[in-house]
Amino acid sequence: MNLSHAYATPPPRDMAERVLRTALECGVTMFDTAALYGFGANEELLGAVLKPYRADIVLASKGGMFRDETGRRAIDARPDTLKRMCDDSLMRLQTDVIDLYYLHRKDPNVPIADSIGALADLVHEGKVRTIGLSEVSAATLRQAHAVHPVTAIQSEYSLWTRNPEIAVLDACRELGVTFVAFSPLARGFLCGELRNPEELEARDIRRAMPRFAAENYAKNLRLLDEYGAIAGEAGCSPAQLALAWLLAKEPFIVPIPGTRQPSHVTENMAAAGLPPLAASLVARLDALINERSVAGKRYNDATQQEIDTENF
Repeated sequence: MNLSHAYATPPPRDMAERVLRTALECGVTMFDTAALYGFGANEELLGAVLKPYRADIVLASKGGMFRDETGRRAIDARPDTLKRMCDDSLMRLQTDVIDLYYLHRKDPNVPIADSIGALADLVHEGKVRTIGLSEVSAATLRQAHAVHPVTAIQSEYSLWTRNPEIAVLDACRELGVTFVAFSPLARGFLCGELRNPEELEARDIRRAMPRFAAENYAKNLRLLDEYGAIAGEAGCSPAQLALAWLLAKEPFIVPIPGTRQPSHVTENMAAAGLPPLAASLVARLDALINERSVAGKRYNDATQQEIDTENF
């Protein structure tokens, strides 16, 4: 998403391609995109760059969220819409099959069984290998899994966003579902470099997030000094520590850090080679940054309404 959507002005095309090629050189084997990101532009970017490596990677995309007739983002998970969106994604990605195809959001106007049934049809047609869900509750995951096996659920998870710990991680463990953690670096906060959110571009998605509001962010910054000290003890960068924390949590968790800088790709990937974090260090991190110590809600009210939060 970082290369085409949400975080203000996208990087130049040559820089975006460098990021992807650096990822390949570093051994990245899963690339995650969506029809929504840049309204198709991100899928076109990945299709062009990754086509020669298609047999060696896992390609994931998402459908069910795009723009409506007014040009605004909209959720639409009706079966016909999902099938049409998948065909469009296949064309942009320059591939015959998508390895992991997510329902980007649960549509409150469509029974989850109907949406999953459409994804199951895509599997049977050979257009999709496996299916996933994004930002859904444990209850919805179980309902979907009863219709067709769900391979992965993708939701935000990091030291400062702990919602999956309420019930979703338990459901994943029970059903054998992989948990894909997006925004594992807390949208840049855990990198320790963003000190003044007022420096963000006006259309950066974080401008509308309560945790990045001036008063809340000032409180959250107080957590970073001790956090940085713990990273020093662990012999890694703050960003690497955030990823190592996730890797220490559960064997079925796969973090997917995004970036617009090739150097950050290299830094992030090095986290996989760190020695496992000691349980005592994980406990210190849990006590330092958590749902009680972070100031501000994850999303504003309008965005939160798009999330399936029942028993989340």
